[in-house]
Amino acid sequence: MWFLGAGASASAGLPTATDMIWEFKQKLFVSQRRGSSNAVANLAQQNVRARLQAHIDSLEHLPKSDTPEEYAALFEEVYPAESDRRAFLDAKLAGAKPSYGHLALATLMHGQRSRLVWTTNFDALVADACAKVFDSTGALTTADLDGTDLAKQVIGDERWPVEIKLHGDFRSRRLKNTDGELRQQDATLRRLLIDSCHRNGLIVIGYSGRDESVMDALEEAIKHPTPFPAGLFWLHRGEGEPSPRVTNLLNLALREGVESALVPIQNFDETMCDLIRLTDGLDTTVLQNFAKERRRRTMALIRQGRRGWPVVRLNALPIIRSPSTCRLVVCEIGGTADVRRAVAKVGVDVLAVRSRLGVLAFGADSDVRCAFEAYDITGFDLYTLEPKRRRYESSERGLLHDALIRGIVRHRGMRLTQDSRWHLIPRDLQDSRWTPLRALVKRLSGTIKDHANLRWYEGIVVRLDSVNDHLWLLFEPKIIFEGLTDQNKIAAADFAREHGIKRYNRELNQLLGFWAKFLAKDEEEMRAFNLGDGIDAIFALSPVTGFSRRVVS
Repeated sequence: MWFLGAGASASAGLPTATDMIWEFKQKLFVSQRRGSSNAVANLAQQNVRARLQAHIDSLEHLPKSDTPEEYAALFEEVYPAESDRRAFLDAKLAGAKPSYGHLALATLMHGQRSRLVWTTNFDALVADACAKVFDSTGALTTADLDGTDLAKQVIGDERWPVEIKLHGDFRSRRLKNTDGELRQQDATLRRLLIDSCHRNGLIVIGYSGRDESVMDALEEAIKHPTPFPAGLFWLHRGEGEPSPRVTNLLNLALREGVESALVPIQNFDETMCDLIRLTDGLDTTVLQNFAKERRRRTMALIRQGRRGWPVVRLNALPIIRSPSTCRLVVCEIGGTADVRRAVAKVGVDVLAVRSRLGVLAFGADSDVRCAFEAYDITGFDLYTLEPKRRRYESSERGLLHDALIRGIVRHRGMRLTQDSRWHLIPRDLQDSRWTPLRALVKRLSGTIKDHANLRWYEGIVVRLDSVNDHLWLLFEPKIIFEGLTDQNKIAAADFAREHGIKRYNRELNQLLGFWAKFLAKDEEEMRAFNLGDGIDAIFALSPVTGFSRRVVS
C-alpha cells in the first residue's frame, strides 16, 4: 500500500500544506494590519516569515506554529465559509496534471505491484494518472467520506486498484465541525486503514504526519499480532528531523519486529523513477511518452568575446573539485546526533555523520578512532562518495556541506553565526580583503536603533546542491543577524527589507560578482583540515556563476 501526502502533489504544481499555511498567514497579515502586500510578498524570505509569524502569535487564539491544528485553524480563519474554502481549493487545482510520479504509481498499479493508495490529498491526480495508464476511467475505484460502504466492498472483494481519501480532504468541513454521521464515516475509513495494515506493507511519501487521527490509526495497527507484514517505510525529504509522531511510530514498529525505516529521498518524481528502473515486467509506454514531452536542461556554452546577450545570472558556483572518498567506521552507535556527541565528548577535530553502512568521517585517522573506539569498531575502511547519493538531502551530502563550509571558514576569513550552519559573515571587519565589498555596500556591520544587542552583518547564506550529478555552491548575499529574539525579530525584518530594497539588477549583479570571485579565489583549493594522515576534504570553486539563457537549436 501507499500513503500519499501533499508533498506527492507538489511536483504537479500544487501547493503543500506548508505552502498554504504561509499563504494564509500572509492574507491575515495584509487584511488585519492593512499593510502593503508588497512588503510581505516574498514568502521564501525568512525575515518576511518572521514578520508574519509575529502577527499570528499576537492573535493568541490561533494554534502555535508547526502544531497539527495549525493548517485547519488558519484555513477557517481566512475562509470562514465552506463555499469559499471549496472555491479556494478549486482555484488551486485548476489545470493540475499528473506528474511523472503519479504516472509511475499508476504504472505499478497496472502491473499489479501496488494495489491500494491512501491519501489526505484533495486532488484527483492519482485518478487522472490511472486513466492515462489504464486507458480507462473505470479501472480505479476512489472512495471518500461519502463512500465508506463502497470502500469496504471493493477492498473485501479485492477489486484493485483502489484509492481511499481520508478526512484531509477539505472539500468537506474540518472534522471537528462535521456532523455525527460524517464523524462515523471517517472512523469507518480509519478502521479500514488499520485492518489493511494487518495484511499489507505500507510506503508513506509526501506526508508529514500532521493529522492526529491518521497517526493514531497507524500506531493502533502496530498493536496487531502481524502488523505491516511487508514492512513500513517512511520516505522523508530534507535534512530536518521528521515529526516526533513519525519517529515514535517507526520505533514502535521496530520494537514489534516490523521491518521499517526512515528513507531519505529527493522528491516524489525521482523516487518513483528509481522504483520503475528497479522493477521488471512493467508496461512503461505512458512513462516513456511522458518523458519525451518533458523539456530538458542543457549546458549553456560560455560565449567568447565582448558581445552581450540576454542572460539570467544564477547565484550558484560550480564545484570543480570535491572529495571522492571519506573514512567509513563500522561500530555500534546510534544516529548522527549520537555521532556528533561522541566527537564532542573526546574533543577531537573530526567531521562525521551516520549512514546506513556506518559512520562517515573526515579527519585524522587517530582522531576518528579515538572518537568511536568506545563503540566497538569492527570496520575501518575507505568509502566512495558516489554522485547518485548526492542528488538528495542525504547524510553524505550533509557531510560534504559541513566540510565545504569548514574549508571556506579556514581559507576565506569568514565564520558561521552562533545559531546556524548556513549563515557566513566576515570574521575580521578590518581585514583588507573586505575593502571591495565595503565599496559596494558602504557598511559591513552595525546595530539597530533601540536594539543594542541585535547586530547585523553583510554576509551570505550558503547551501550545497546537486544538479545533473554536478555539485554547486548556492550563495545568497543577505543581511544576517546575531542576537535575534522574539522581541526584536520584527525590527530585524524591517531593517533587512529596507536595507535591501534598492538592490536592483546592477547592484545585485555586482554583489554576486564580488562573492563569486571572493569565494573561488582563482580556483584556489580549500581544505577542511590540514592533515598529515587520514582523509581531508579538499574543494575548489569556479569563479563563473551558473547562468540560464534560451538555447536556439
